[in-house]
Amino acid sequence: MKNLFFTLSIVFSVLVLGSCSKNNDDDNTTNPTTSQPVETNAANTNYPPAFLGQTRIGSVQTTSAYQAVILTTALISPWGITALPDGRLLVTQKAGSMCIVSNTGIVSNPIGGIPVVNAIGQGGLLGLCIDPQFTSNRMVYWIFSEVISGGNIASVAKGRLSNDETTIESATVIYRANPARSSSAHYGGRILFDRTGNLMVSIGEGSDISTRPLAQSVTAALGKIIRINTN
Repeated sequence: MKNLFFTLSIVFSVLVLGSCSKNNDDDNTTNPTTSQPVETNAANTNYPPAFLGQTRIGSVQTTSAYQAVILTTALISPWGITALPDGRLLVTQKAGSMCIVSNTGIVSNPIGGIPVVNAIGQGGLLGLCIDPQFTSNRMVYWIFSEVISGGNIASVAKGRLSNDETTIESATVIYRANPARSSSAHYGGRILFDRTGNLMVSIGEGSDISTRPLAQSVTAALGKIIRINTN
């Protein structure tokens, strides 16, 4: 849990420092160097890699400066984080809640209107992002794990953050990464907008030996980066 709190503070610091240093001619950072992979144990699969380094990419070292600032220790299993236009942070917590954290570490009450999540195993309320036109439409997009007929599934939902920031209005599931499975692991869960205004969503392969091969199948969404529109 302590590592999760620290991760939140690191992410916030990287967001701040990254925005400050971009296009800065006085930046003293150097190009990163690569060395041996961090993971040295044998791969836990018999699948042959498609190319050298596919499963054991080299580690990266950099001298870029960063600063960690702990904003709060009040969050429980924070998972996703995105910055609002005013610099505050919209954060998901694994069990199924979403809240806003101020730059001074004040945590809001849980935001209502979030669909029920299946937080068993590696599931829960996962990654999130805001619409590029958030200042006018206040739309939020997120990934969560849910139970449907047939098993567990990673789903993408959207909704409008109310003006008083207490609830997500008209929450709607816009995509489900079929097929459903019995496993409660490897959901994936990151979501971002691309430059064309569509969503890029990472979906896990489900972990089970029966679903892993579907990562190589174009008829299944598991083990993929999916590009969808906001509808």
